[in-house]
Amino acid sequence: MRRKEVGVVGQEERLARVALGRILEPGDARAGAWLRAYGAVDLLRRLTEGDESLPGVGRQRLQGLRLRAAERPRAQQDLAAAAAAGARFVCPGDREWPAQLDDLGETRPVGLWVRGEADLRMWALRSVAVVGSRACTEYGAHMAAALSAGLAERGWIVVSGGAYGVDGAAHRGTLASGGATVAVLASGVDVPYPRGHARLLERIAEQGLLLGELPPGEHPTAYRFIQRNRVIAALTRGTVVVEAAHRSGALVTARGAQRLGRHTMGVPGPATSRYSQGVHQLLRGEAVLVTDAAEVIELVGEMGELAPEPRGPVLPRDLLPRPAAHVLETLPAGRAASVQDIARAAATTSDGAVARLYELQSLGFVERHGDDWQLTRHAMVSISEAGAGWRQEMFGRPDDPP
Repeated sequence: MRRKEVGVVGQEERLARVALGRILEPGDARAGAWLRAYGAVDLLRRLTEGDESLPGVGRQRLQGLRLRAAERPRAQQDLAAAAAAGARFVCPGDREWPAQLDDLGETRPVGLWVRGEADLRMWALRSVAVVGSRACTEYGAHMAAALSAGLAERGWIVVSGGAYGVDGAAHRGTLASGGATVAVLASGVDVPYPRGHARLLERIAEQGLLLGELPPGEHPTAYRFIQRNRVIAALTRGTVVVEAAHRSGALVTARGAQRLGRHTMGVPGPATSRYSQGVHQLLRGEAVLVTDAAEVIELVGEMGELAPEPRGPVLPRDLLPRPAAHVLETLPAGRAASVQDIARAAATTSDGAVARLYELQSLGFVERHGDDWQLTRHAMVSISEAGAGWRQEMFGRPDDPP
């Protein structure tokens, strides 16, 4: 694969950040403060060569970091292993670095390993996270796939975590629609995890992007999964939670997005489903209820990208001018009525009623019987359909479950 130009960061800075990626754990705010205070090169020197103390850390932990620094850094080997896997290292200062990750402050990644041909910075500008439960229901998988496909068809990048359940459904829905997707991993980008998604992750690498903070060959831990979620939240313009129980990593992503000022959305589910309880908890707070891609884009998109107002089917009688529709509504079903009775019911004059009745006759809604007027069979069907729709809206279908 063609080697991608990664940016303007100097080689010494890049190698130092690669090395620090093996010493420091993702999301370590204390280490982030050191990195900001000393810079990558000097911090690496302090951990590998010097005996200077570092602020805010005990002697035992500092010894542990220095032991890790003595044993683990191998920046050149990591870069070579990444290149062999078709990956690259992107860090702050590179042209491809997404500036929104800087919102994480001292928990900002030291750098990211990126696998795939697309430009991460450009893709992140128009991206949405779709996350949820690993043990999702059939409903959750369907909603994640349909919503992601809808986003992709409208030119949005779908970001998720590559896991089982909602994540996998979101990635598959995007790929099936020919769209672009990004999987943020808690492992090295050359380590397929979970193993059951090995083929899916390969497809994402071919058609989209795999990225993560961990160097090549590294495996996930529970802590790394949690820290991975902050990258998903910061990278995207909003996070949609499809299904999540009360204790769910997807809620960590959503709350991280809220803290960063990103849009947070939830797809409602059955009130009796424990897999929707976490989503409903979010919706009782500051999250916004969404049901399809158009409603997501209305929030995260540009001004004017509004979701269409949902409405039922338009019936012929809906297109009538209001005076004619009012006269039509007054005609009794199944029998004829006099002009005087119609005029009285419609609160108009006899001449006004006659004018409207002839207008309705030309459109096939009424017919004349001597001096009286009656609804046609066509009009009776139209009114019956409208009434059924009203009753369904109010009470549900007769065969709907209680």
